[in-house]
Amino acid sequence: MKNLLFSIVAGILMGLPAFAQQALWGGQDIVSPEIHDDNTVTFRFMAPKAVTVKLAGDFLPAPGTADLKEGKDGLWVYTTPTPLAPELYSYAFIVDGLKCFDPNNVYINRDVSSLTNIFIIKGGQGDLYSVNNVPHGSLTQRWYDSPTLGVSRRITIYTPPGYENGKQKYPVFYLLHGMGGDEEAWITLGRTVQIMDNLIAQGKAKPMIVVMTNGNVVQEAAPGESSLGLYKPVMRLPKSMEGSMEKSFPDVIKFVESNYRTTSGRAIAGLSMGGFHSLHISKEYPGLFDYVGLFSAAILPNDDVQSSVYDNIDEKLKIQFSKHPKLYWIAIGKTDFLYKANEDFRKKLDAAGHTYVYYESEEGHIWKNWRIYLTEFVPMLFK
Repeated sequence: MKNLLFSIVAGILMGLPAFAQQALWGGQDIVSPEIHDDNTVTFRFMAPKAVTVKLAGDFLPAPGTADLKEGKDGLWVYTTPTPLAPELYSYAFIVDGLKCFDPNNVYINRDVSSLTNIFIIKGGQGDLYSVNNVPHGSLTQRWYDSPTLGVSRRITIYTPPGYENGKQKYPVFYLLHGMGGDEEAWITLGRTVQIMDNLIAQGKAKPMIVVMTNGNVVQEAAPGESSLGLYKPVMRLPKSMEGSMEKSFPDVIKFVESNYRTTSGRAIAGLSMGGFHSLHISKEYPGLFDYVGLFSAAILPNDDVQSSVYDNIDEKLKIQFSKHPKLYWIAIGKTDFLYKANEDFRKKLDAAGHTYVYYESEEGHIWKNWRIYLTEFVPMLFK
């Protein structure tokens, strides 16, 4: 009896590595996406019993989907009819109405609670978003105490190549995310590390420290990375645009300047909600930032928001611009839903005689634009 029991247990234990190996090496022998020499791209999905397979991608014309055609042995295939421009692209499959990932592409980004596969077409902007054979900076995620908020919080910090082995001091660029994002958004969706490494290597950007904060003051850190546990991310969180982020921002600066080798040079920029925060932080603490960037920024709080941060905006802007910031940069896409708000804000600045630089792009409120804005803004800093 003992021998029989031993044999059963041994068989189970011996089978576990085999099962693990089967799971590890049992992937499909399919290439998808396949980027051709002419920059057309072929997508493949194995689904022998599917009725329809569609491709959803940000590179497809409206409505943003295309039908795959079923071929031999249930392999569905779609090739873009024209080459794709150099860029980072996102996509997913829709199989009989159910969205799913490409099982042959392990590269996935999270935007709030949406997950999509990604690929990069090299050349131009695509090269800036790629890891190239250049000196690399370091990325760390640090926890800091925020006395203003009464909690410890996490930030993501990029230090330029050679920082760890040197004694040089560097200016600091504070880069803020949009609604639904967190301190991971700019490094994943925004490709900040790759952009910084490549621009510094090309001599187009000064070496600098980049600090990426979490603008949701009710979060300690990104979803799943704090004591709040594993919860589903949501787009809109409480207390995100009611003054708490702006009031607590000196806590971030104090931590960075106490723990890193920094110069007096500071820049701040952000997208959407992060642009809103950048606008109001920079005017709330006039003279603190030499460079300010508003990427598709929200401008004013909701009518029901009451905070001293948003009082006397015109007077605070007057004080800020009297200190002559080296650059006040506003960028937005032609079809962005915040275009009118930005147009009205520019009229306000024009009427007051405040100097700024305006950059207008195609398309709307999308990461493609925000990555472009970052590559345009960073080379102008700390010159």
